[in-house]
Amino acid sequence: MSIIQWQSTFELNIKEFDDHHKHLVDLLNSLHDSILSKSCKEKLGVIIGELIDYSVYHFTAEERWMEEHKYPGFPQHRDEHIAFTRKVSQFQKDFNSGKVELTLDVLTFLMDWLIEHILGSDANFGNFARRLSHNDH
Repeated sequence: MSIIQWQSTFELNIKEFDDHHKHLVDLLNSLHDSILSKSCKEKLGVIIGELIDYSVYHFTAEERWMEEHKYPGFPQHRDEHIAFTRKVSQFQKDFNSGKVELTLDVLTFLMDWLIEHILGSDANFGNFARRLSHNDH
């Protein structure tokens, strides 16, 4: 059962980043399914690791695009990425050491952050990209 359904409102109309976001949504849905089915800690750990690795890959691609196109909101956007990565990496460390459990509260944080980030910060740079492409014509 999906915890997040992909919606057209998530789309930036930049295929590369829309594809990345869809994959991140798929990973969160996999994590949700694994929590509900009470998967072993190792399986949960693998999905968390993949979520972090893919987030870093995605953030790097977005930031490269923003730098190349001189996006004015780049520093703040990068700071959001850094803060998220730090928080999730700390959670991963605590999870792997047994200090914390993966709960629906943690999943809700991840889901809320992703949706807010896509609909807020990413939508702003999507609008910037659309203005750029209109100016190119």
